Amino acid sequence: MSTVPPVPPATAELSADEARRIALRAQGFIGAPDRKGGVRGVLRHLGAVQLDTISVLARSHELIPYARLGAVGRGTVEDAYWTETHAFEYWSHAACILPVEEWPHFAFRRRAYRDHPHWGHELPDGAYDAVVKQLRAEGPLTATELGGAKNGGEWWDWSASKVAVERALMHGEVVCTERRGWKRVYDLAERAIPDALLHDELDDRECLRRLVRLAGQSLGVGTRADIADYHRLKAEQFDTVVADSGLVPVRVEGWDRPAWADPGALASEPRGRHRTTLLSPFDSLVWERARTERIFGFTHRLEAYVPKPKRVYGYFAMPLLSGGRLLGRVDPAREGTTLVARQVSLEGPKAVGPMAKALREAAEWVGCDSVRVERVDHPGLAAPLVAALD
Repeated sequence: MSTVPPVPPATAELSADEARRIALRAQGFIGAPDRKGGVRGVLRHLGAVQLDTISVLARSHELIPYARLGAVGRGTVEDAYWTETHAFEYWSHAACILPVEEWPHFAFRRRAYRDHPHWGHELPDGAYDAVVKQLRAEGPLTATELGGAKNGGEWWDWSASKVAVERALMHGEVVCTERRGWKRVYDLAERAIPDALLHDELDDRECLRRLVRLAGQSLGVGTRADIADYHRLKAEQFDTVVADSGLVPVRVEGWDRPAWADPGALASEPRGRHRTTLLSPFDSLVWERARTERIFGFTHRLEAYVPKPKRVYGYFAMPLLSGGRLLGRVDPAREGTTLVARQVSLEGPKAVGPMAKALREAAEWVGCDSVRVERVDHPGLAAPLVAALD
């Protein structure tokens, strides 16, 4: 049984409000949007952007930069991620788009997958070498182009070529360099990753140290669980490197456990305009449920995988961020050129104006020219919301 090492004395004491504002700035929600850095700047700043199959207003990896930059073109988002090998897809918090310069920092995970195969799928002799040989000969390919992704059975019944190429992906011999029609496009790492990064094989401790530091920078301030969860590290891995990570211990008002902060986040007071926007349920600001409740007093849970009769807020409820607070949520849909707010939940009258603003901006971004409200959990706020939208 592992033991938690002693935590050094805190170097600073933060109020709950200071911690909240530090977290918002670290995630890119306070201050003027970085138009010059654009989508690539957002990706580098966050360190990871989660992918998911669900597409309601847009896919989650599009919603992430939209929430921070505003109505950046959806084609611009895809180009920023995938052209000129600026990014690759790998397992971080989940399946994530990662800046290509992060490649060396995931060497520890690639080694772990090589030592302990992730799936129990049987792989016919020669299948692994065959997909690598085909990629080398033909260039970037999808699983379909490699021979088909399925065996013809249930959705999880992968073909041998799909199992082989996914194993090669996890081992680091193959890289996912883009999504085409939501299908992964695979290429050889030796061709897709710049040489200087490809051969920069860091040892496990250096990988973990860097990822803990990067997670701390992306969060601003967090507990052991917050920071470890960002790239899905084990708590014990966090413990072995935090002292050398550059993060500093802090005490946060109302938090019942030790915390660490990025020194850069403590160097100046967060200032600037707050974003008013809808958040993807997969946004890194609200990845960790306990952290979201601790910082914002807001319970966030994706209900897409919850049976419909048991849903409380809707299939893809998107939290509303405004003034640095989470003020409600909406379960959106699209019907032609109408954005439909199927279910709206508001924290009170103060949330009506921000929700109307966020819905109008989201509608315009995805090419809708009207918004229809179907249900508001607080009946007394339905008429004011409709009026604010008009």
